[in-house]
Amino acid sequence: MPARRPGRIDSMPSASGGVARLVHARLRERGIPAAPLLSKAGLSVEQIDDRSTRVTARSQVRFLQFAADALRDDLLGFHLAREYDLREIGLLYYVLASSEVLNDALQKAARYSGINNEGVSLKFRTGREATIALDYVGVERRSDCHQIEFWLLTLVRLCRQFTGRRLIPSRIRVVHHRNKTPAEFRSLLGCEIEFGAAVDEVVFPIAVTRMPIGSADSHLNELLLKYCEEALAYRTSRHATLRSNVENAMAPLLPHGKANAVEIARRLGMSHRSLARKLSSEGLTFSEIADELKNDLARHYLMDSDLPVSQIAWLLGYREVSAFTHAFRRWTGMTPSEMRARGKFAAAGRSRKPPPRRRSRFG
Repeated sequence: MPARRPGRIDSMPSASGGVARLVHARLRERGIPAAPLLSKAGLSVEQIDDRSTRVTARSQVRFLQFAADALRDDLLGFHLAREYDLREIGLLYYVLASSEVLNDALQKAARYSGINNEGVSLKFRTGREATIALDYVGVERRSDCHQIEFWLLTLVRLCRQFTGRRLIPSRIRVVHHRNKTPAEFRSLLGCEIEFGAAVDEVVFPIAVTRMPIGSADSHLNELLLKYCEEALAYRTSRHATLRSNVENAMAPLLPHGKANAVEIARRLGMSHRSLARKLSSEGLTFSEIADELKNDLARHYLMDSDLPVSQIAWLLGYREVSAFTHAFRRWTGMTPSEMRARGKFAAAGRSRKPPPRRRSRFG
């Protein structure tokens, strides 16, 4: 599969880099060299050391995945979110913390979250329930599980800290796949998580939006809002690439056999013909994007040894395992079982390395 050409950094959604810096600290405390992983993700140690430097949202997602592999921590995003000081979020944290009630705080989070990370669009809506949804902008959602789990847990922690209550979500849904809700998630969050959903969201009972915030300070909030508005105006408007929009719309539809060009075009608000024409203008076709998406997802799923090949075939929209096996051989030159065996062999080689003796303050 040909390598994709990277775009200019100023045309890509950027992030403040806070999550990447937490990951860097974790690697350092575990005695794992971070520079090679940063370089592989398109980042540098200098960017991490300079807290005023922004990074591309895509590079941050990639760094999280590489670090999770190096740390052998499949729940890295969750572990980071569970342990860090929420004040490290910066200006946005204090804007939310000084709001009067939780509803006000969450509305402001939706408006100003792009200051921290332009690659994640936070939406807040109320009705019978209060829903906080996260959409990826200009970043392929399929490439991530750690950052999205980091932010979903962070949102729950923020709501609990501001109200002083252990709020339990009505439900949490995420797009990426896990076989079941990890026990650590269930213990901390108090609810099951629906994996493989069509959206990334946390839902609370509507009553929580009326809860007062103990640290409310109307004068401070008014002052900070001015800074946020200035920062929002300063950030250049970013737009998601057509490719990432197609992939993000396609991924949750694969298991249901509905990830066809007509349906994706409809979900993107255009005709089938318009979608084909716009993709062609970028040197792309719908079938090429679908193939690359399935290939990448298949490789990711095969890393989970508890996930049967038959279920992976279903997750990718294949009714027969033989059809998936044929497609996978075309992509990689080997069968899914051969790829999984190769991954196990590599993991066994890594596990023979002596574990680091340093103890991390993150646990």
